[in-house]
Amino acid sequence: MTGRVLVVDDDPTVAEVVARYLARDGHEVECVADGNQALARALAQPPDLVVLDLMLPGIDGLQVCRRLRETSAVPIVMLTALGGETDRLVGLETGADDYVTKPFSPRELALRVRSVLRRAQGSFAPAGGAPLRDGDLVVDVAAHEAARAGEPLALTAREFDLLAFLLRNPRQAFTRDQLLEKVWGWSFGDSSTVTVHVRRLREKIEDDPTTPRRIMTVWGVGYRYEPVDA
Repeated sequence: MTGRVLVVDDDPTVAEVVARYLARDGHEVECVADGNQALARALAQPPDLVVLDLMLPGIDGLQVCRRLRETSAVPIVMLTALGGETDRLVGLETGADDYVTKPFSPRELALRVRSVLRRAQGSFAPAGGAPLRDGDLVVDVAAHEAARAGEPLALTAREFDLLAFLLRNPRQAFTRDQLLEKVWGWSFGDSSTVTVHVRRLREKIEDDPTTPRRIMTVWGVGYRYEPVDA
């Protein structure tokens, strides 16, 4: 799965290495070095995916991510400092789909980009099939669209995959590690990623995210989806 990738990093060496690996994978790559330029390019000619460093001149990566999320669901893979758990969590809260910590393997980044693009472009969706429904919530996996009460939901690729997976498996409790493997495709990783995405999903599909009725916390285990149409 290839596409147009905007790489945003003010370190020319990092940007060059990332661009070379992504181009080798068949992507069309453009590099910019500051936050303001990244926003201008992403809005003028929307890419298929953004690789976004947190530390940037002008406006930082979190602000770029936040502003992009106001108008776009473009997949975002964020580059964060090694050990910067707070940065990773804030980045995911802001709307990033995935993250890679520095120093990183360019090959790992290229694989993450391919994975996020594949999910965003719906290549995991089965051909045909009826949309998934629960009350006023409708998820059309084949069309990669979701709506609640007739209003489209602005979901990132990972949020969409997580919601579709939970809808397909109602009343089944999953641990965070199980969700990380089944939805993200990671055999290991930071399970707080799941926690953040559940929190973001609740904000979009629950009447009161602080008292959820659909995505329930199973204490000591993880989460399960409780249909409102039961």
